[in-house]
Amino acid sequence: MTISPLLFISLMFLSGGGSLLPAVEAIWLTIPSSGERCVYEVIQANVVVVGDYLCIDQDNVGFGPTIDIQVCKPYEKELYKKTNETHGQFAFTTSEAGTYFVCLSSHHDQSHYTVNGTALVSLDWKVGIRTKDWDAVAKKEKIEGVELELRKSAERVNEISANIIYLRIREASMREINDKTNKRVAQFSFISLGLSVIVSLFQVWHLKRFFLKKKLI
Repeated sequence: MTISPLLFISLMFLSGGGSLLPAVEAIWLTIPSSGERCVYEVIQANVVVVGDYLCIDQDNVGFGPTIDIQVCKPYEKELYKKTNETHGQFAFTTSEAGTYFVCLSSHHDQSHYTVNGTALVSLDWKVGIRTKDWDAVAKKEKIEGVELELRKSAERVNEISANIIYLRIREASMREINDKTNKRVAQFSFISLGLSVIVSLFQVWHLKRFFLKKKLI
């Protein structure tokens, strides 16, 4: 099965740390005293997502800053919201495919705790196979070594296969939308051309009638 370059690139982003990408470490975000920072990822349905966040004081003075955090699924539907937090964890299983957001902002009462009015936040966003506790799986099923690695590889292959199917469905949907749009544009163009011809003929007829009345022709 051949995969187009665009599909391959999209798959790399959607694989969530599968075999196509190395394990993704936590990202660090600088949160300004005003405004917010958001990260997002396109995730398919029925995928486990786990996020850990920790806010630290860059200046190491006074009390540590706190943040407000909000997690939203597609169409801005709220999944998780906490205010005045220094650390925490959220977890959910996606109910629909689409773009999932995590937005962080400095808590409005805490900006004076740092010299620069900013907070530094570590966000570890795990999707799909990265959320599994393989040590627990190995102990429960009594597997180790090569067998455990084969199990991990099988999970990655299944995840990538599901992502390929999801991307192909999205590709087909977008192609259908493009075809409908092109058809409507073509119809509108023909209608516009027809109206232009009718208006032109009417103008010629009107001018000819005017000149005949004035006996100019």
